[in-house]
Amino acid sequence: PLPPVQGDVVFHNVSFRYAGATQYSLTDVSFEAKPGQTIAILGQTGSGKSSIINLIPRFYEPTKGQITVDGHDIADITLASLRTQVGIVLQETNLFTGTIRDNIAFGRPDATMDEVVAAARAAAADEFIEALPDKYETKVGERGLGLSGGQRQRIAIARAMAPQPRLIIADEPLSALDVSIQSQVMNLLSELQRAHGLSYLLVSHDFAAVHHLADRVAVMYL
Repeated sequence: PLPPVQGDVVFHNVSFRYAGATQYSLTDVSFEAKPGQTIAILGQTGSGKSSIINLIPRFYEPTKGQITVDGHDIADITLASLRTQVGIVLQETNLFTGTIRDNIAFGRPDATMDEVVAAARAAAADEFIEALPDKYETKVGERGLGLSGGQRQRIAIARAMAPQPRLIIADEPLSALDVSIQSQVMNLLSELQRAHGLSYLLVSHDFAAVHHLADRVAVMYL
């Protein structure tokens, strides 16, 4: 099991190709995300940005090379102990039919109500949730029907915060949002980093949207 981490992530000459593919998506990629840093990973579609994101929680395994978290080779640690310490915010906000509480606690079903509310407050979602008729027991439709894009994304961030992670992976978290909402979400991510000392890997194709958050920028080329 992976002990509580600080969020130091290192790629050591990592190469990766999907099963059946003839070409590598990643070739000899090396970088370090230090605790409390935001690393922006930029590049065109197909450059391998999402492959990096998928390797950290071990949705896939590297074809070559090694990935470590706080010096631990992630190939040697249990999936549960790794994934409970990694929060993931995706481009498409996948909410499910059920209550808002269930959606926030999806990755941590044993979370108490106080912990769910704390995650919602961290994600600046508590205020609009409390204004709903049934508050946290409000039912939402599949894919979050009935909520605005900004509200769905804040619930997704609350879900990522519910396990109290040290590392947040955000894969194109702004692309599905209106420009007016994008700045709100970016400010929220910045506030969360300052308040909790989180490490971020922030994937985007838009340098202008994320550069002011990044301590370092990695550019992926086709």
